[in-house]
Amino acid sequence: MKYRVIFLAVLAVLCHGYRAGACSNVIVTRGASADGSCMVSYAADSHWLYGELYFHQAGRHKAGTRLPITNWDTFQPMGTIPQVPFTYQTAGNQNQHQLIIGETTWGGREEQVDSTGIMDYGSLIYVTLQRARTAREAIATIVELADTYGYPSEGETFSIADTQEAWVMDLVGKGRDEKGIVWVARRIPDGYICAHANQARITRFPLDDPENCRYAPDVIDYARRKGWFSGEDAEFSFRDAYNPLDYSGARACEARVWSAFRLLCDDVFTYMEGNREVSRPAGDFLSYAMGYDLAGDMPLFVKPARKLTPKDVADVMRDHFEGTPMDMREGIGAGGNACPYRWKPLRFAADGKRYYHERAIATQQTGFWFVAQARGWLPDEIGALQWFGVDDAATSYLTPVYTNTSRVPECLRAGNGNLLSYSPTSQFWICNRVANACYKMYNYMAAFVRERADAFEREQMFEKVPQMDSCLLAMSGRKRLKALTDYTVRTAQGQFDAWVKLEETLLVKFLDGNINAQNPDGSFRHSPHFAGFPEDLRFPGYTEFWKEAMARDRGELLEER
Repeated sequence: MKYRVIFLAVLAVLCHGYRAGACSNVIVTRGASADGSCMVSYAADSHWLYGELYFHQAGRHKAGTRLPITNWDTFQPMGTIPQVPFTYQTAGNQNQHQLIIGETTWGGREEQVDSTGIMDYGSLIYVTLQRARTAREAIATIVELADTYGYPSEGETFSIADTQEAWVMDLVGKGRDEKGIVWVARRIPDGYICAHANQARITRFPLDDPENCRYAPDVIDYARRKGWFSGEDAEFSFRDAYNPLDYSGARACEARVWSAFRLLCDDVFTYMEGNREVSRPAGDFLSYAMGYDLAGDMPLFVKPARKLTPKDVADVMRDHFEGTPMDMREGIGAGGNACPYRWKPLRFAADGKRYYHERAIATQQTGFWFVAQARGWLPDEIGALQWFGVDDAATSYLTPVYTNTSRVPECLRAGNGNLLSYSPTSQFWICNRVANACYKMYNYMAAFVRERADAFEREQMFEKVPQMDSCLLAMSGRKRLKALTDYTVRTAQGQFDAWVKLEETLLVKFLDGNINAQNPDGSFRHSPHFAGFPEDLRFPGYTEFWKEAMARDRGELLEER
């Protein structure tokens, strides 16, 4: 679909600040998926986050045991809370009963941060995964932990899904004066999807439908007391009270939701408006997503154009606004090789004006990312599955991890390297090496890498894992556990080895800005006289836009005489 023409020059906006928001989530209900699974995708985007697979085995705990709480972002010890008698196994952001939790941070009002609280947003996720079996139990556990021990983080949106249903939950603290959180959670209608990206998404919500909408008893009264809302209860909007939308919230955050929806809905948003289903072109919401027109809302839930596979969702996590007015491959910011990334800071000033770079779903600073599935037609031991990756989603791959594995692949093991300690056996570091290599000649190198990631993911998602599921169903007990563990570890380590070799190939193939040709078997073409002399060597140069920009900028000096 061709979007209506919109002024494409970078917009100078007079606003107080710019949220460079991190993290993006897509939530898929079982009725919207091709295989009947509920899915959550999550990109944990932070310049301070290392990519590794967190792993906690199930355990029994003696009465009186205390659980240390450490801030997920800063590693700061926060205190301790009573441990429960039994905890569930977790791998990444899923537990042994197929419960999945993801998040995006949206800040909110500064006075709502409680610096005395213990349960930061990361602790809420990972402690809840050890204690809850279902999405509804997870919501109750999150609320109980935050209200009991205090919440020191900023505003959050959580994706919460189990084998039967999926929920989106907005929450934020009450500041130092009142312990706990105000919150609202909405069940995503079956057959629909949701997405969020660092902006509170829930506006008005039903006050009398506890089966599909739950909220804090004081969610409206608290806003009234603070002077953030004064209308009738039915008019209350959680987002407008606690995370008012501004230009940056739209352009840096809601734009990512819009882009995820347009890709999964084939440019037509179908959603419920009152009691009727309506369809509108994605372009109708473009001005909103770009921050030009903040009137109205983008739908919270939309119906995808087709039943979605994990591959569909994974590919959305690789989006750079391709084919839209915000396409990050375009313009001088993309350099001479269409690189769809802008290094921090995203805000800059020139000629006395402020400007802003785009923030797409795919970004260079991703720590880890995943598409997790809760597959209710399978026993929990087999059904809990996540496709797990690290670093930039556009140039990394997802490997299958059975959450009930008894051990973690060495390439993903927590503690195998960190942001300041390189490890040659770490998937995070080899994916960073590949990604950083691609940034220099992105329009050629990234496509080469993506072909290999796609091939691996398609083989695993549509052939190998379904075959493994069938094999596992014929097993039981220790034999099944050993088999799913071996498969998880062997597959991850095998693809890690392939990525190590891929980086070597990239170095040779794209040496010094050239492109060395390859034969169908992957070997390099060479002279018949010497195997080390390239044949069909190409010099790709720069994009046409870049050459024209160079001519405008330095033409007088560079023009051939």
